[in-house]
Amino acid sequence: MSGKVALVTGAARGQGRSHCLRLAQEGADIIALDVCRNIDTVPYALGTEADLAETVALVEESGGRILARHADVRDREGLTAVVDEGVALFGALDIVSANAGVMSPAKTLELTSEMWQDLLDVNLVGVYNTCAAAIPHLIAGKGGSIVLTSSCSGLRGTPNLAHYSAAKHGVVGLMRTLAIELAPEFIRVNTIHTTVVPTGMGLSDAVLELFRPDLPRPTVEDARAGFAQQNLIPVPWVELDDVSNALLFLASDESRYITGVALPVDAGSMEK
Repeated sequence: MSGKVALVTGAARGQGRSHCLRLAQEGADIIALDVCRNIDTVPYALGTEADLAETVALVEESGGRILARHADVRDREGLTAVVDEGVALFGALDIVSANAGVMSPAKTLELTSEMWQDLLDVNLVGVYNTCAAAIPHLIAGKGGSIVLTSSCSGLRGTPNLAHYSAAKHGVVGLMRTLAIELAPEFIRVNTIHTTVVPTGMGLSDAVLELFRPDLPRPTVEDARAGFAQQNLIPVPWVELDDVSNALLFLASDESRYITGVALPVDAGSMEK
């Protein structure tokens, strides 16, 4: 990654922070952004300004350079301004990790219009906005890699997550179309699909309640067995490093002829 510049959305914590740190450890400069505020329809706290500052500190401790800004992926103009600022600072853009996403579990007919719209606006429109802001810079740089964060729910239906599954399926459709359109520009586009990941979203109370609806306030330990039942390999989740290492591979020249691929990092969940 030496000499490369990577854009990461949802960078304040969780997978986004892990991606920033992993890429920086390999020598990439980082353009990091996060909304740093809660969304009313999302039933858990999102990343904060302090979280984003911690991401910055961790990247700098690893010897990396990072530009971090507050930006909402639903705001295409504001997102584009941050990307342009980062490219002006670091001189290029080579890698895009469209990672920002939220979850708000509910039975399909209990979803409000606001829940549906907020989730699609972040998880699908936000991914498109990220690509739209970044692609002109990748073309100017004569190539690059775009990695979109989907989910196992982007490859199969998931009860109580109709809007999430719809958005994550949409991300796959966007990936496949962009892979075709951008191949002549030597820009590769792929998706990553995970089982549970131990993040603020993945281990939120709302998710724990999905796996243990019989308990009033289930803990992570209460839900651990249910998590593991999803996977062929008997583990409850994949670690942040597992996802970031997959992203690093797809972002690197080691995968220079891999495009249009939906890559599961799922402990065999898709085979259950």
